[in-house]
Amino acid sequence: MKINFIIILFAISSNLFAQKKEFADIPRDTSFNVNSSYTKYKEYFPEIRPANPELSENVAAHYNLIYATLPETPYGKRDLHVDLFHPKEAGKYPALIMVHGGGWRSGDKSLQVPMAKAIAEQGFVTVAVEYQLSLEAKYPAAVHNIKAAIRWMRAHAEKYNIDPDRIAISGCSAGGQLASLVGLTNGVEKFEGNQGYPDYSSSVQAIVDMDGVINFMAPLSLNKERRPDSPDVEWLEGNFYDRPDRWKEASPIYWANENSVPMLFLNSGFPRFTAGEHELFGMLNEWGIYNELHRFDVQLHPFWLFHPWFEPTVNYTVTFLNNQLQ
Repeated sequence: MKINFIIILFAISSNLFAQKKEFADIPRDTSFNVNSSYTKYKEYFPEIRPANPELSENVAAHYNLIYATLPETPYGKRDLHVDLFHPKEAGKYPALIMVHGGGWRSGDKSLQVPMAKAIAEQGFVTVAVEYQLSLEAKYPAAVHNIKAAIRWMRAHAEKYNIDPDRIAISGCSAGGQLASLVGLTNGVEKFEGNQGYPDYSSSVQAIVDMDGVINFMAPLSLNKERRPDSPDVEWLEGNFYDRPDRWKEASPIYWANENSVPMLFLNSGFPRFTAGEHELFGMLNEWGIYNELHRFDVQLHPFWLFHPWFEPTVNYTVTFLNNQLQ
């Protein structure tokens, strides 16, 4: 009995050590977070307050659920996680997978948790997703991760009260670009990857883009001065002149078509984050696909993290999803 206990204890310790080693080995940029953003902007916007609503007693929370395990990476076996929130009352609810920002390099899924809690209270299953950032894996790894998470959601729909026919995606900043790319490539095999649950669809039924670039090759984006360590250059492994193929392929607008899904755009007062947006509006209107735009006339990029813009962001998102996921 004593020997068995020692063996079990050793196994647990080894597993914890492996988890810590994995976390320690993966290069991480922690520069983008709520506190750093608050420190940056509070001088110019003294009224702002970080948003962090209490979890409603009507909502269940599940943290760090593993949605995919990558058996071989430069950092060993790699688990990818989601934080999931759903109404406690039995039923089938529309779902929203939520993609954080941070220039494809920084940030983490916790940035989406405040909105995830607030939207879940309105009758949705919300899923804040972890994905591989550029210091760990370049484009298109993040796209493969997110599509795998959507397949995982459908595979576990019964367990978490998800209606598999009503799944939307949202994203903020770099996460908005990723959400738009994932949503506009419904059914495109080259973006699927092989990270689990191949029998399930990764398609979504609506997209919410918060300050996420639509076209890397639009003048507002392409004419921006860049250094070799610029976030998009790093993620796409070269500037436009080095990798024009990637700059076009990663631009969501080039995957839009007459079968694309409805889109909601929520923008700050920074035009460069809307590169390609107006052209996409015209395309969606031509095809009769519903689209909607709301702009916060404020020179603050991560508006969704702070009051007084947090509640309007949640309300616009919930209203759009209720209308489009009927």
